[in-house]
Amino acid sequence: MVSDGGTNPGAGVDWDAASGTFDEEPDHGLRDPGVRGAWAARLRDWLPGSPGDLLDVGCGTGSLSLVASEQGHRVTGVDLAPAMIDRARAKLAGRDAAFLVGDAVAPPVGEQRFDVLLSRHVLWTLPDPGRVLRHWRGLLRPGGRLVLVEGVWGTVSPVGISAERMATLLRPLLSDAADLRVEPLSGEALLWGREVDDERYAAVARF
Repeated sequence: MVSDGGTNPGAGVDWDAASGTFDEEPDHGLRDPGVRGAWAARLRDWLPGSPGDLLDVGCGTGSLSLVASEQGHRVTGVDLAPAMIDRARAKLAGRDAAFLVGDAVAPPVGEQRFDVLLSRHVLWTLPDPGRVLRHWRGLLRPGGRLVLVEGVWGTVSPVGISAERMATLLRPLLSDAADLRVEPLSGEALLWGREVDDERYAAVARF
């Protein structure tokens, strides 16, 4: 499951039914070359410079998985919606990638460990995000990193995880506060295919 980044993203959405039109949003399908290029540039900055094993949690139709694969990473994607997984498999057919139906809280990857866990607009939807982050941390190899794109949506009844709260949740997991980088993304209209006025950011935590 992946949120739609709207006023109340994710609320009551049938993600299997939504899979057919999911990629029509500029930041979902990454069909516009400018939007795609903006995400590719960000991933090059956030991900390791050498190929590694990447777990894309809440991968949706696999658009970010595809960009990561194009940059040489071996991708495993997990999503709760089988229809999303079907589309991701088709999108990355022939690449070094595997896609699994499963819950983001406990991705069904067994004892496999990863160099990166990537998640976009997923953590805020999960109960007890602090516990989830601890579990995700355990899926990383030594020297691995979490790359978390999150935000806060809405003004009357805002939903999401603020950058400040995210930092508070991550710091206890780190040996050094310098291993956490939080980048504001609200002003990067090209990432979203439009101007946005809500809080959006990426947190990159290295372990």
